[in-house]
Amino acid sequence: QVQLVESGGALVQAGGSLRLSCAASGRTFSSNVMGWFRQAPGKEREFVAAIAGSGGATYYADSTKGRFTISRDNAKNMVFLQMNSLKPEDTAVYYCAAGLGYGVNVYSGGAYDYWGQGTQVTVSS
Repeated sequence: QVQLVESGGALVQAGGSLRLSCAASGRTFSSNVMGWFRQAPGKEREFVAAIAGSGGATYYADSTKGRFTISRDNAKNMVFLQMNSLKPEDTAVYYCAAGLGYGVNVYSGGAYDYWGQGTQVTVSS
């Protein structure tokens, strides 16, 4: 059974940093795209960042570019999201996702086949 389990969410002040982790089990995703999405109350889920299987290519939403960094450790079957200079508008539940396809639109949630349960990030002003 495939599982993605996020951790690292917390309450942090604006300007602070957090590092989210996602541990995958049940299969390896070393050659697959991994992504982070988030959903704030009353809003639709939105793309945050993604990383190719090789770890060479990364993709970011305009709102997170320059502040967030996605990385992966294929040996541990994990993906990370380092979040710096956090803002209150970053408050959301953050979800890890894994996609099995190739050449997909990594910015779209439809490209991902597996999702975690989410971890809450709250940024206070």
